[in-house]
Amino acid sequence: MQARVLIIEDEVEISNLISAYLNKEGIDSVSVVSGEEGYDLFCKEEFDLVILDLNLPGMDGFETLQQIRSASKLTPVIIVSARNEDADMLLGFGMGADDFVCKPFSPRVLTARVRNHIQRQKKASERDTDCFAFGDYVIDPESFCLKKDGVRIKMRPKELELLIYLARHRGQIVSAEELYAAIWGNEDGDISTIPVHIRRIRDRLEVNSSFPEFIKTVYGKGYYLQ
Repeated sequence: MQARVLIIEDEVEISNLISAYLNKEGIDSVSVVSGEEGYDLFCKEEFDLVILDLNLPGMDGFETLQQIRSASKLTPVIIVSARNEDADMLLGFGMGADDFVCKPFSPRVLTARVRNHIQRQKKASERDTDCFAFGDYVIDPESFCLKKDGVRIKMRPKELELLIYLARHRGQIVSAEELYAAIWGNEDGDISTIPVHIRRIRDRLEVNSSFPEFIKTVYGKGYYLQ
C-alpha cells in the first residue's frame, strides 16, 4: 500500500527494524531520534501515521504527542514503548494516541496495526469528502450537523444553513444580501437578521467572538469563512 510513516524512536536498531517491515508492505518511512525533530518534520511534511516512542531525549513522547495533536487531530499515532503500565497507556490514549504497543513487540503485528490504521483513516477521509473542516470543527451538510472533535454542537437550522453556505464558498466574500437570498429565499427581506445570526454562530464557535478566527467580516462587503 502507498503510505508514509514517521518513526520517532531514539533506538536506531528498533527504528531500522520497523522501517524494514514497513518497506516490505510498500510503506515508506522516515526515522528521527528526538521529539523535537519529529514534531518539526511532522509540521513540514505529510505523513499518514506516526509511530512514537515515549522515552525520548529532551521532549518526551507525551509532550511530543501533545504537540502533534495540536497540529493534527486526524493523523493516527501509535505509541511503541517499554513503559507498559496502565497509567502510561491511559495517559497516552487520553492525549490522543490511537494505539499502544508494548516492547518487545512483533514487527509483523505492528506492521499489521499500521496498515489497519492507515486504511481506516483513508476510508474515513473518503466518507468525509463532502464535509468541510476548519479548526477543530467539521460540517457535514448531508447529516446537517456541526461537530467539534466528533461531538455534535447544537445549532439553530438557519445558523447551520448560513455556516454551510459560507463553507461552500470558503474564502469568498459573500454579501448579506446574497446570504439572505440563499437561506431565506427572498432578495427583498430584512437583511438585518444576517449580522444577528452571524453573531450567534460566532458565539458558538469562537474563543473570543469579538476577535473571530473563523468567520471574518469585510465591512461594507460581507462575510467569509477563514
